[in-house]
Amino acid sequence: MTGERRFPARAVLIDLDGTLLDTAPDLAAAVNRMLAELGREPLPLARVASFVGKGAEVLVHRALADHLDGRAPPALLEPALRAFLRHYEDTNGRHAVIYPGVREGLAAMRAAGLALACVTNKPQAFAEPLLARMGLADAFVFVQGGDELPLRKPDPLPLQHAAARLRVPPELTVAIGDSLNDAQAARAAGMAVFAVPYGYNEGADVRGLDVDAIVDSLIQAAGLIAPAPAVPAG
Repeated sequence: MTGERRFPARAVLIDLDGTLLDTAPDLAAAVNRMLAELGREPLPLARVASFVGKGAEVLVHRALADHLDGRAPPALLEPALRAFLRHYEDTNGRHAVIYPGVREGLAAMRAAGLALACVTNKPQAFAEPLLARMGLADAFVFVQGGDELPLRKPDPLPLQHAAARLRVPPELTVAIGDSLNDAQAARAAGMAVFAVPYGYNEGADVRGLDVDAIVDSLIQAAGLIAPAPAVPAG
C-alpha cells in the first residue's frame, strides 16, 4: 500500500471475477463439462483460474490449448464456445463465493456517497444474473458486461464509458480490480487504480503491477477514498 494517501473520488468502478466474487469454481465446472463433451481430460481448478480475466472466448481458447497464449482453430473454437456458454449458464453462481469484506466495503462506499458500477469482461447475460443471485446487484448503479462495447479491458474504453455514464470525470474515479487488465485499463483511462491480492491475475502476483494501492479488502479500499463533492449543475 502507498502509506496513508487518500484518493479523491465521486465514483468507483469495480471488477467482478476475482475482485467481488471467487467465480473460478463455476467457470471450472463449465470448462470441464465442455472438455468432457469434446472427449478431453478435465483441468484442475487452479489451472482454470489462471486462465480467467479476458472474457469467455479467451478462456475457452486457453482451456482448449491448456496454455495462457493458446489459440484454438475456428473449427474447434466455435462448437467449444457454444458448449461452454451452455454449461456456464447452468453453473453460473452455483459455487461462487463472495470475498470477505465485499459487502461491508460496498456499503461503506455507498454510505460515503460514492457512485458504484461493476465493469467486467464477463458477458452481460452472465454478469447481471450472477450479481443478483449473490445479492450484490443493488449496490451498483449499473453492471457493464464485456460484450456491451467493441473493446474490453485492458483497453480503457469500458472504464471511460462507465465513468461517462456516471457523469464523473476520470480523475475523480477509482478503479478496483485484481489483474493486469484492470491496472492497464485504469492507467490508460487516467483513473486511480487499486488491486486486491486474492484474485486471479492470470496466475501472476498483483504486487508487480503499476497500481496506486494494494488493498486486502474492499473495506480497506473504502478507507483510502476521500469522497469529492459533486459539482453543481449549470
